[in-house]
Amino acid sequence: MYHTSVVTMLLTVLLVSSLAPISGAHPPRPGTDDNGLNESEAATLWSGDNDSRYITNAAYRDAYGENRTTVHQLANGTDLTFTQPPSTAARWTRADHEEFTPGGADVSLYPPHAAVMNGLLVRDAHATVFAVTPSTTTHPTPTESVVYAAPTGTLRGIVDYRVAVPEQATVGSRTTSYSLASHRIDEVRLRRDGEVIATDAGTHRPELPYELSGGSETLRLEADIHVEVTKAVTIVNTTNVTSANGANVTSANRTWSNETHTTTRTTVTSETVTVSDTVELHTYDLRTQVSTARYPDGDRGIAVLRNVPWQGIQLTDSHRVRGVWRFYTARDTRWDTLVRSTVRGTTRTPSPALPVAVHAYPSKLGPRTEPTGNGPELLEVWGIERPSPSAGLPENVTVDVVEQPYTTSYGLAIRTSVGQPETTRVRGIVRGVNATLHRESEPRVIRESTIDVRVLSQTDAQARLLVELSEAETGEPIVLSPTNDVRYEPIVDSRDGYIELAGKQLETNASGMATVTVSEPGVYTARYVPGSWLTHDPAYTTAADTARWHPLGTVTGWLELLTTGLIWFLPFALAAYAGRQLGTVFGSRSRY
Repeated sequence: MYHTSVVTMLLTVLLVSSLAPISGAHPPRPGTDDNGLNESEAATLWSGDNDSRYITNAAYRDAYGENRTTVHQLANGTDLTFTQPPSTAARWTRADHEEFTPGGADVSLYPPHAAVMNGLLVRDAHATVFAVTPSTTTHPTPTESVVYAAPTGTLRGIVDYRVAVPEQATVGSRTTSYSLASHRIDEVRLRRDGEVIATDAGTHRPELPYELSGGSETLRLEADIHVEVTKAVTIVNTTNVTSANGANVTSANRTWSNETHTTTRTTVTSETVTVSDTVELHTYDLRTQVSTARYPDGDRGIAVLRNVPWQGIQLTDSHRVRGVWRFYTARDTRWDTLVRSTVRGTTRTPSPALPVAVHAYPSKLGPRTEPTGNGPELLEVWGIERPSPSAGLPENVTVDVVEQPYTTSYGLAIRTSVGQPETTRVRGIVRGVNATLHRESEPRVIRESTIDVRVLSQTDAQARLLVELSEAETGEPIVLSPTNDVRYEPIVDSRDGYIELAGKQLETNASGMATVTVSEPGVYTARYVPGSWLTHDPAYTTAADTARWHPLGTVTGWLELLTTGLIWFLPFALAAYAGRQLGTVFGSRSRY
């Protein structure tokens, strides 16, 4: 019984320390906050928590008397990622923002990173940005992170302060005392690069709409805090008063007394302090360059280019192309605790409000199509090479980030047989920011090509293969010039592409022909790999043809094969003949 109690006590201590529903150093237990998210949704929020503190289902059930969902169990041991920016972060942040309760006139609550301001009456005042939604923080390199915000959204902030009422002071017959008359937040403003774009009445939890004009911009949250104190100055004056008994006043019948006269004058002393905080944002604009093409079999070619991170191309509900970016959600750890400031000093307390943000990172899965094997064909990926951001991700974030230098998927080119232009969408990395395909010109027609390969000449040791490349409909030769290596923006005038044959890449001459010499017998396949339809007009499809060569294809070859066979066969024939003769000789002797 004793050992059972000890085990139970230790288990309880472990569970309380690991899963207690507190904010601050650890996120709250999923399903315990009234924030509109179910248990599974809340469990996915906490990338950056300590995943080594895994608790088994049995231990969880013993501690809380209920089972957890499969997603909750999985999230307890690892960080969950998303293929698109989730809405859960903004929903949680909106609800948790309301959990902040101001400290009142005597207490100011602020996060450790807040820029506090002190006046004569207003102390520890601050206006701190809580969150900007919708937005996504990208991690393209180990030393770089960029916050992209939707062109329109909401900035939420926290404003608080305390009032320092002066103590009473007495000097001689003069006493000065103070009392708090009123305190308030007069106005909260939001500025965009100095211009006021939104205001709100005095509130400790402002929610201000914003609209960005483009590029890199600064949003400033400002709050005016006003305090009034009544000042009372009391002056006590004492005078001597003389009185007498009878009509004649003599020194014998005179009486002396003191009379006190008190006068009080009151005035109102006020102070207004303006506090502020700023956040740097990049407007997420998804205006893209789009090119389209039509293949001979009716397939569509689509190419999208934008020199900022974007998610991919949505063709139908089940057919899509994804770039290199994936997503996770994590709390802003700067809000894990709040500083509680009073006239007696400061202490730390767990924060009841935790903002959660969406983060984007380059995944080792890389660009891909869905469904796998039966989805669109990914033709090309453009971008610039960047170092892996693995070393720069926040502490305890464990995701499938690339470990080697990678290419940003700023441009994607695909071939697809599904979807319609009017329903195809370009998906952004910021939630809700998507775009439709706006063609600047008619689809480019991709023409069918044909290739022919045959043995032009041969000897016993080698053969010369001739390749002819032409347009299937007209028979016009296709001339290939040296290839171009343009990866960021595919704009070139010369025709690239090549013919792959016998391990070599061939270019055709003005007649659309090329030759190659081979020495190994076998079947040779010539395959035309055309340059991108984005950079060529006309553009062509791929094509392939085969040719077979073997030295036996010539009379000399057959004679050489016969001679070689006789040379190899003759020793065996002679040995067999000699053996037979010896057998005959020894067999004859045995009869005697």
